[in-house]
Amino acid sequence: MTPAVPRPLLIDRFAPRADFGRTSHVLVDADPDTAYRAVRDLDFGAVHGLVLDVALWLRALPGFLRGRRPTRTTPHDVVPGTGWVPLGESPRAEVVFGAVGAFWQPVVHWRGVEVRDFVDFAEPGYAKVVCSLSVLPYGQRRAVVTFETRATLTDSRSWSRFRRYWRLVGPFTALLERAALRSVKRQAERAAPR
Repeated sequence: MTPAVPRPLLIDRFAPRADFGRTSHVLVDADPDTAYRAVRDLDFGAVHGLVLDVALWLRALPGFLRGRRPTRTTPHDVVPGTGWVPLGESPRAEVVFGAVGAFWQPVVHWRGVEVRDFVDFAEPGYAKVVCSLSVLPYGQRRAVVTFETRATLTDSRSWSRFRRYWRLVGPFTALLERAALRSVKRQAERAAPR
């Protein structure tokens, strides 16, 4: 039997290299299609954990004080008032979303960028953050779901600022990724045919 040729990842199109990044995985006891439906239905606003909730509340506080209110946030929704946009989808395999902003500021300064311009965007003073949720088959009836985050900086000064920011938020990004994956796992395993 010839091994399957690995499929290209859509995240590689939008962030072929990363200055900063992290990846988390979970094994889901559900077929890949069921796992992927759970990925598409994931609402980041419903992802919780004590430390994560406190961290997200603190991060949102400056915007909240300026009148910004949270909304339902799924990987394929455009999030009003932020720079987060859906970048693309490989049906039944991967969904990619991203944003351009000065994330290290107390209230993120978002830079709206069209999907067609995202890859080539290079204006100094920003980070391009790309996130991917992907699903791969694992055996006959299970799937591996991966959450990957990549950040690319547009200049050396932004790189230095983001590095300090990443040292602080990196562990919370890991918590968010793992909590999101737990949510996907729960939803997929509940929906999986037995």
